[in-house]
Amino acid sequence: MALPALIEIEPVLRPLPIQVTIPGSKSITNRALILAALAQGPTTLRGALWSEDTQVMVECLRHLGFEVRVNPDESEPANRTIEVVGLGGRIPRAGTPTQPLDLHVGNAGTAARFLAAFVCLGHGTYRLSGIPRMHERPQSALLGALRQLGYSIESANGRLPAVIHGSGPRPGRCSVSIAESSQFASALLLSAPTAHWQVDLEGEGDLDDAPYVAMTSRLAGAFPSQGGTFPIEPDASSGSYFWAADWLLRGGRPGPAGFPPVSGWPTSGWQIDARFPACLPLPAVVSRESDLGDSIMTAIVLAPFAGYPVRFTDLGRLRVQECERVRALRTELTKCGARVEEEGDTLTVYPTPLHGAEIETYNDHRMAMCFATLSLQVPGMKIRNPSCVKKTFPNFFQKLAAAAPQGIGASIREAHGARLLGPDELHAD
Repeated sequence: MALPALIEIEPVLRPLPIQVTIPGSKSITNRALILAALAQGPTTLRGALWSEDTQVMVECLRHLGFEVRVNPDESEPANRTIEVVGLGGRIPRAGTPTQPLDLHVGNAGTAARFLAAFVCLGHGTYRLSGIPRMHERPQSALLGALRQLGYSIESANGRLPAVIHGSGPRPGRCSVSIAESSQFASALLLSAPTAHWQVDLEGEGDLDDAPYVAMTSRLAGAFPSQGGTFPIEPDASSGSYFWAADWLLRGGRPGPAGFPPVSGWPTSGWQIDARFPACLPLPAVVSRESDLGDSIMTAIVLAPFAGYPVRFTDLGRLRVQECERVRALRTELTKCGARVEEEGDTLTVYPTPLHGAEIETYNDHRMAMCFATLSLQVPGMKIRNPSCVKKTFPNFFQKLAAAAPQGIGASIREAHGARLLGPDELHAD
């Protein structure tokens, strides 16, 4: 059975020690899938996330002619063991100018950006498209960089849908801005060694240490280019909800020593959101550019409980992701009684008592998970369209409802009729 369109999560009255298993990193999984396709020979990805975004990437690689085998992962239901047979930079299938090969990326930004650069290595024509929101998201800086490298690309407005004419690896140099999205640079850097591209980065902040660009470079350096086995570490952004829940339910007090709320917390330094535990209690100022990545949204919904005003800065990129996240966070927190001030790309959240409300998720998985986490403390919270979590964490609500220590032990009900939902009904399909 599918998740109902509107659910209510009851507050958890007695916190218990938790140690939840988290699915693999979406950012690492989708990068690794591209690198595996570029490798020479079969590569096995262990602990790979199996969610809407990664399924999109797998299906696109299969449509391009790659052999991809997917098997269950016994340690985590939302993970898979994925084997990709790489062809050393060759892309087996392509379309023609009159009949391009269609690749549908849904609302997966990583797939849209990484594949745009990757298919340039093919010999033929490809059409990338997605859902309407994906057609609104930025793409022009990447398309412009690919044109600098000599590839022919048709796009009416610098966004998807776009028709890309692949002409194989061709040495060249390009520059790309990461001001709107670091994924543009990551897309180029993943394919650059095979394509013989030199990529210069432009934009805000320290370009050599932009967190997601640094992840791409480190991942590419560690990846087995001749095939082999590559482990995917747990997703720190997804883990932030359970660190936040533990902090909320304990009234800001730490849990038992040596018993972190998330099992196998990543320590590679690749994921900026692995810093999230160090941000509890919240600092007075938190930057999206230098402190946290997507988990800054988790920190924002915690801020009314901080006991002091918290400023969240450099939030511009949140405006062009799955929804206009700055406005969405301000709107929904205000609906719950929070005092939130928006000035430019900064939100200031003040300590205020919260009450329940019906939360609009804007078809954004992170909005759903942030406010579901808040529901564990605030009574009367109802979450619309909870199934949107399938994008990155399809068993999120199952984790909330599972008994401790594997979950939090929350009661989740169908909002209309108040029927308690069972485990099978809490999976986002």
